[in-house]
Amino acid sequence: MRDLSNLFDNNRRWAGEIKKKDPKFFLKLSKLQSPRYLWIGCSDSRVPANEITGLLPGELFVHRNVANVVVHTDLNCLSVVQFAVEVLGIEHIILCGHYGCGGVRSAMESAQLGLIDNWLRHIKDVEGKHRGVLARIKSKEKRFERLCELNVLEQAHNICQTTIVQDAWRKGRALSVHAWIYDLRDGLLRGLWSRHQ
Repeated sequence: MRDLSNLFDNNRRWAGEIKKKDPKFFLKLSKLQSPRYLWIGCSDSRVPANEITGLLPGELFVHRNVANVVVHTDLNCLSVVQFAVEVLGIEHIILCGHYGCGGVRSAMESAQLGLIDNWLRHIKDVEGKHRGVLARIKSKEKRFERLCELNVLEQAHNICQTTIVQDAWRKGRALSVHAWIYDLRDGLLRGLWSRHQ
């Protein structure tokens, strides 16, 4: 087995730095989880949710998968959404994609990767739904960027249609859904769409 001691060293260093700033941080964190936000994002290692939002552990509830897809039959994602909305009482669901997404590119290029092709089929459906808009974009790279944006928007709309979000809105809960995109090239988030209820 390969040695992963550097990760444990990094962890000790990180925990030590946090304790220097706030000696009781981990004690407080262990007793309470009260995030206001649910982040549904891509599994891409270059998109660390807490870091790019400047939030500490405990402030952001996170679910990630390849290409930030929300499917109505994905019990993993739906369980996270239900727990976040009904148990934690979060106020905002943020669906965040990113430019340069390998999942979106693979779907766009009809790459044959194996099992993941079934998951990426959802993005192919987004591409098909917006074929006319995408066809008018001459640059392949700009078309790819637009498909990254359209994928985020579609997944945010999917979240809005879940029974969990619909029930929360029907009960008058103040719950907002946001579609954001992250740009790896400058580290900035951009809002694409929001729905407040």
